[in-house]
Amino acid sequence: MTKLIAENPPVFKEQVTRAQAVDCFERQGEKFKSTRLMEIPADEPVSLCHLKQFTDGFNGPLIPDLRFLKNMKLLNVSGAYWQGEASNVQLQRIYGTAWASKKQLDGWLEKTAEAEKRDHRKLGRELDLFHFQDNAPGAVFWHPRGWTIFQSLIAYMRSRHEVAGYVEVNTPDVMDRSLWDISGHWDNYRDHMFTTQTEDGRRFALKPMNCPGAVSLFKYGSKSYRDLPVRLSEFGKVHRYEPSGSLHGLLRVRHFTQDDAHIFCTLEQLEGECKSILHLVLDIYKQFGFEEVEIKLSTRPEKRMGSDTDWDRLENALSASLEAQGLQWSVNPGEGAFYGPKLEFVLRDAIGRDWQCGTLQVDMNLPDRFDIGYIAEDGSTKRPVMLHRALFGSLERFTGILLEHYAGKLPAWLSPVQAVVMTITDKQHRYAEQVLKTLRRKGLRCETDLRNEKIGYKIREQTLARIPFLLIIGDAEENAARVTVRDRTGKCMGTLLLNEAADCIEMCCRPPEVRLD
Repeated sequence: MTKLIAENPPVFKEQVTRAQAVDCFERQGEKFKSTRLMEIPADEPVSLCHLKQFTDGFNGPLIPDLRFLKNMKLLNVSGAYWQGEASNVQLQRIYGTAWASKKQLDGWLEKTAEAEKRDHRKLGRELDLFHFQDNAPGAVFWHPRGWTIFQSLIAYMRSRHEVAGYVEVNTPDVMDRSLWDISGHWDNYRDHMFTTQTEDGRRFALKPMNCPGAVSLFKYGSKSYRDLPVRLSEFGKVHRYEPSGSLHGLLRVRHFTQDDAHIFCTLEQLEGECKSILHLVLDIYKQFGFEEVEIKLSTRPEKRMGSDTDWDRLENALSASLEAQGLQWSVNPGEGAFYGPKLEFVLRDAIGRDWQCGTLQVDMNLPDRFDIGYIAEDGSTKRPVMLHRALFGSLERFTGILLEHYAGKLPAWLSPVQAVVMTITDKQHRYAEQVLKTLRRKGLRCETDLRNEKIGYKIREQTLARIPFLLIIGDAEENAARVTVRDRTGKCMGTLLLNEAADCIEMCCRPPEVRLD
């Protein structure tokens, strides 16, 4: 690359037919490129990029001069399976980056090194949270500490749902093909579904989404306008087939849990429901330490169901709810689903990376497909408006994002172990058990470290384990019924009376307050 940049040969782009592009790559022995080209329509033009004897397909803009690449670095080499499938041939992938200035390159490399330290897969091993196995690709084996984090997220969300007027439901994981025919998933999403057939010839599928189950629940029994809005929440396990090459720790899995909610309301109630959801979503993100949230409004695509009047009402309701909260947002023109507009919530983490997490989706499709309705005030049957809302998105993915955002130092209320009691010598073992019981009576998640190791070694090890509070006891502490308390930053909080220390730690480990606004 250095030689090429110094030589600075011209780079140019040309547009050719698909047939010409295929012929070009076949003559060069580039069978994979020619195969990919056959996947696009025959009449679609193809852009080729030429650099000396090298030719490649290219759709983006070109730099005017190779000297723009002089601040570059080749990063690594890895294997990649053709089309992301492990059964296909393995190719070699070379990673590199180039920047306009050395300062920008150094800044990017520093940020990348920090991201590697925060990699949730690395933290998962170091903190004993979870693992993956080849015989269950894309499915998480949660260890006790990791499962505690997972369950704490659910418990917090349950408390927020209860105050916000949601009722929790649960729908089957496996359902007959007939349901997926009605929802449209069998025709449009079957390649991503895990299916099976029973002895009597019936076809079943593991649910890839919770929505059809929620609509089925609403449809059961008659509903009146007085019953609306109906807010159903579900921590539903879903299963989606993702190519093996795309799986990535907790961030891209095949089996995951969604914090789904489905709201059924009248058109007149829509804006109010959207306002409530926005308030809930943004407040919860703030409680998890995400102060910067970008909101995107995706509007009607070219191919869509419903009339322009329907879309006007729905898009206006979403934008009006944003305006009412005094929020800023951007518009993604034409990026909505064919069945309704949506809001996307993008979180910025501690090192400036963006993560698309929550969504608020209006759905005109499933209410029609399942023919659901409610009795209006005038006695007629009307179709409700349906909202899909996920805040975490996938609990697995959100856990991974949190681990990277906090570099493993989760807020004390979310930490799987909140305090460790450690002894200086084995003489304090009995007192350590007394301290442990006192902390547990306060509802704290705590352990003892009674190993015959130097106290400095224990402190270092438990600090690396990101334990929020360390309680150290020796003869002096035991004789005075006290404990010496340190936090994970190394700050000594003093030698406190046992009950005083327990009260202080319990206060620091309380989950965020749930308020009825």
